[in-house]
Amino acid sequence: MSIAESFYFDKQEPVKSCLLALRDMIIHCDAEIVETVKYGMPCFCLGKRAVCYLWIDKASGFPYILFVDGDKLHHPNLVSGSRKRMKVLLIAPEKVIPVQQIQDVLQSMLTLYTS
Repeated sequence: MSIAESFYFDKQEPVKSCLLALRDMIIHCDAEIVETVKYGMPCFCLGKRAVCYLWIDKASGFPYILFVDGDKLHHPNLVSGSRKRMKVLLIAPEKVIPVQQIQDVLQSMLTLYTS
């Protein structure tokens, strides 16, 4: 099992299923997206550039997508917290995953990097 796979499969439900669904959405948003591991977490790259990561919020236990250039993305559900450049999209694992919302943010991310 690879390091990336162990990240997902070491988690308990419903967090594991939520992370796997988020991974699937990110990988399938563009044919050029490649998954790797950086800083011990799943990292998704467009070419050689890291564009987002998956992680789990320590306080809430919720999975989130961290967008590297989040300061350039505008969506009401993106949170910067104390970060200057990056923003996160928290996902409640026990609720229905907001697929359209995630796809909208991913599309904005792709537009940022491909235009």
